[in-house]
Amino acid sequence: MTERELDQVEERWGFRFAPEHRTLLGAGLPTGSPSWPDWRDGEPEDLAKRLAWPVRGVLFDVEHNRFWHPDWEPRPTVTQDALEMARTYLSEVPVMVPVYSHRYLLADPDRTGTPVLSMYQTDIICYGTDLVDYFHHEFGRPAPTPEDHRYAAIPFWSCFLD
Repeated sequence: MTERELDQVEERWGFRFAPEHRTLLGAGLPTGSPSWPDWRDGEPEDLAKRLAWPVRGVLFDVEHNRFWHPDWEPRPTVTQDALEMARTYLSEVPVMVPVYSHRYLLADPDRTGTPVLSMYQTDIICYGTDLVDYFHHEFGRPAPTPEDHRYAAIPFWSCFLD
């Protein structure tokens, strides 16, 4: 993708790619599988759904599995009230951008080396210490992550990795 195309994607969707994600897409837009988001010619509904996936997953667990983040105020007893409060909190969390399927990277143009997260509702695990490590794990030969490795923190989302 060209710089202009990347700028247009960021402007349209209201986020900024992480530097390494932007570099990847600038080198070549992955295609060949519907698991890759098509930032150039993809259906807007599909891209919107993918971008909403992490927050929608948390809201699903608030509604159906009684999830409540420990840093939030006490959970309201009425589910609809809990959902409204959760939406308010979630409107402030960092945006996660789809890389492949339900693997996500932090949208932050000022940070590199953040982990790629596999996000399915509140079942969130690290799939790579960074984008390069993720590609090794997902598509190649993974190198073992040292036991004492400390992942770069992502506000809110890192709490699911503990």
